[in-house]
Parts: sequence; C-alpha cells; structure tokens
Amino acid sequence: MYIIIAILAFGVLIAIHEFGHFIVAKACGVKVNEFSIGMGPTLLKKQGRETQYSLRLLPIGGFCAMEGEDEDTGDERAFARQDFLKKALILVAGAGMNFLLGFLIVAVIYSSARYFSTSRVVETVEGFQYAENGVMAGDEIWSIDGHRVFYSSDFSMYMSRAGETVDMVVIRDGRKVLLDDYGLKPAQYADGYRYGLTFGSVKADLWQKLKYTTYTSWNFVRMVWMGLSDLVTGAVGLREMSGVVGIVGTINEVGQQVEETTRSVWAAIEEIMYLVAFIAVNLAVMNLLPIPALDGGRIFFLFINLILEKVFRKKPDPKYEAYIHAAGMVLLLGLMAVILVSDVMKLIR
Repeated sequence: MYIIIAILAFGVLIAIHEFGHFIVAKACGVKVNEFSIGMGPTLLKKQGRETQYSLRLLPIGGFCAMEGEDEDTGDERAFARQDFLKKALILVAGAGMNFLLGFLIVAVIYSSARYFSTSRVVETVEGFQYAENGVMAGDEIWSIDGHRVFYSSDFSMYMSRAGETVDMVVIRDGRKVLLDDYGLKPAQYADGYRYGLTFGSVKADLWQKLKYTTYTSWNFVRMVWMGLSDLVTGAVGLREMSGVVGIVGTINEVGQQVEETTRSVWAAIEEIMYLVAFIAVNLAVMNLLPIPALDGGRIFFLFINLILEKVFRKKPDPKYEAYIHAAGMVLLLGLMAVILVSDVMKLIR
C-alpha cells in the first residue's frame, strides 16, 4: 500500500509542478498546446478551445507543452515571443507550486499539533559542565555558526555538523550574546546521549502553527542545500544518493516501521506525507538550480540573453540555447540512470 502511495505522490508532485507552468502561462496569454497528467501512451484526451488535456498511462510525470518553447514559431502568443517578466514567472511557477504544496502538507499535519518544541533552554542536565561560562537556563539559542535555530532539532542538527568549537548566539535577558569559539559537545548523561540541555515548548495555537509551518518549510530548503554542499565537498557520494526507486523504497520502509511501532495506519500515512512535503520542497529547490534543461537553467539563460541583447542590440537565436538544454537533458538522464542502477543494486543486496 505504501509503495502505491509513494508512486501516486510522485505523480502528484510532478503534475502539480506542470500545473504551475500551465496556469501561469494561461494567465500570461501564452498558448498551451497540451497539458498532460502522466507520461507514455494516451488513455484519455479532450480537446479544449486551444489546449488538449490528456491523461496518460504512466502515473509519474506530466508536461505542459507551450507554443514556441525552444524556437520562434511566428505565433505572437508563443513562449519565445514573451517579455522577460512573463517568461520568468512561467518558469518559476512550477517550483513555486511544489513549494506551496509542501507548505500546505506541513500545515495540514501541524493542524492537529498541541505543542511545538522551542530553542529556549529550560534547564541544564545535572553534571552539565558548561553552565557557568556558556549556555544557561533561560537562554534562547538564536543561531549556531550563523545558522538560525528555530527549535530544538535545529540545535542538534547544526551542532552535529559543527567543528571542535562553534560561534553560538543566544538571547539572554532580551539581548543577543555571542558565545564565540564555544566548545559544547555531546556527552553521556543520566537521561541519555545529549548535549546536556533541556528545551522548552510552546502551546500550538493558530499563530504558532502557521509560524512553525513556515519554519519547517524553510528548514526543508536548508536541508536540501546542506545535502548539495555535502555532495560538492565529497562528504557524500553518488552511491549515497537516491532516485525515484530508492525514495519509493524508503517511503515504504518508513510507513511499515511507523505502522509496526504505533499500530496505526494513519500515523504511518502522516509520516509519509511529511516525507512527501520534504520531497516537494526538494523538487522546488533542485528545479531552480542554474543547470541546463531545468527551470533554473532556463531562467539563467533569460538573464544571459537579456545581457546579450542589451550589448549587441540583437536577440540571440533560441536554437543555440535549445541545443544546450538538450545536452543538459542527456546528462541529467545519464545521471538518473546511474542512480537508478545504484538503487536497484541496493535492493538486490
């Protein structure tokens, strides 16, 4: 069941992405030839006034085929003939819808929350060796090495990535206090493996639910950037990355584990939806990277073309950009194939 949920979730994520392009393209007056949910052979189709709406066999993916995406077809309503702002809005809309979906999923999950953890230190655990010259009860952890801390799990996450010492900012008596080169490290205390700090909580009223939904959505963005940073620095390799197969397997595993632990299918589905929200935000961030074939790459070329047009007083031929995006697509498909093989090998093992 959880595998089916995961596959359908991927279909929804990509369909909502393409719907973002579609709805903004329509609003901007761009001609859309076809809007499809799913990929592969057509199961159902309906011809609208100018757009064909299709439902295709494979429930993963979809597309919004706009007139003149990669070349000037001569149609005044073609994408290629639109001004900079309209093109940018259309390209950003897909990622925007993914982020909005992730935000809304988190908001629904948090709607039933009763309390949220905070970054305010309630007390220090007995035996805590840093209480006198560092963090004290009543402090609110504001940031660690420049990273804003919203709640207790942020504290643990950024402390686990810190070096021997950290620059920590706390709010104490209404003022920000810098604890620079602060050596707060985990130790074994009577109540478990912790940093020696106990954090408080706040009642989940409507304002707090909205605020923590925003915090969590922003944290998803930061987690994606941390993952990209680890990939660039070599902290993680391609073998540790997961594609669709790996993510579907992870979702299925998480669902089964939560159900076994809680004896509740709804708890498992809630945990899965939290993962789906993270994936939605992940897709939004990844799609805006300045990589050819991605929306971010197309936006990057909007700026390049704008500069070239200002300098040379002539619009660059869109076919050259199309060649670059085509090459980028080939490379992306190759990378996806490598990750797919890696995912399959993990399942076999």
